[in-house]
Amino acid sequence: MAGARAFLHHLNGNQVAVHVPSRSRASRPSSSGCRSAMVTMSQNQSYSASVNAEIEVHLKQAIPMRPPLEVFEPMNHFSFGAPRTTAPALCVAACELVGGQRDQAMAAAAALHLMRAASFTHEQLPLTDRPRPKFRPVTHHAYSPNIELLLPDAIVPFGFELLAKSDDPAQDNSERILRVMIEIARAMGSQGMVEGQYYEVERSQSEGEGLNDVGWIVDVCKKKEGGLHACGAACGAILGGGSEEEIEKLRKFGLYVGMIRGILHGVGRKEKGLETTVEELRNLALKELEEFKGGNLEAISGFVNL
Repeated sequence: MAGARAFLHHLNGNQVAVHVPSRSRASRPSSSGCRSAMVTMSQNQSYSASVNAEIEVHLKQAIPMRPPLEVFEPMNHFSFGAPRTTAPALCVAACELVGGQRDQAMAAAAALHLMRAASFTHEQLPLTDRPRPKFRPVTHHAYSPNIELLLPDAIVPFGFELLAKSDDPAQDNSERILRVMIEIARAMGSQGMVEGQYYEVERSQSEGEGLNDVGWIVDVCKKKEGGLHACGAACGAILGGGSEEEIEKLRKFGLYVGMIRGILHGVGRKEKGLETTVEELRNLALKELEEFKGGNLEAISGFVNL
């Protein structure tokens, strides 16, 4: 319990507005609307699987195996070999929630996947023979370190190219596309994923000292999975034509969802005593959906359980 409160206190200290529900309400959403929006994990997994399948088809069409094979073969490997994250599917779900169509968010979702794949590949570079932190996933190195260093640098601009090509004069969406490109650049840059990666590297070089520190877990989860999911949800809302209020509510929802993923599946998964924190973050996330209505509300609310 003390660890959970320290976690949320640190979150407040990082300028994220957090309202902690009272203990009598900590195990359930604060409104009947959110309670009715809760779905089972299997239902949301089905929705996410459907969206991810469409994103993969989109990417396979965008990155066909063509000459020069020494470029496109490893690009395919890195793009499709990275672990899946829920941020691209969340981007699509947010677009649909505000009244947009799935195809409006597909290029952005694909770009988010590519950015995450490039980031993951750079994280896995075998730069030294030091033992890797136990929370890091293990990957098979099919290519030399030189290739693993260079090709992700090609994947990132290719993601932005996909976004630029999705600009459709008939839909008059140029401003939305530009805004999404800026959102993604910020989320992946020096004050986003890269900063979170820096925290990890810095701590791992101290022989793992304090890897279970609550404040450190907050910083990494917020910058990495939290920032990526916040970006995904905001981008989907932008492309779907959401209002500024809807965009910011979904940005916060994505932040909480990403932090939950970071705790359960990332750097926090080995830490004990954060169960209450995860439940509080779920409630905070669902609170951001209270004013939304529509059939897709159930699908997006289920992201808190993945």
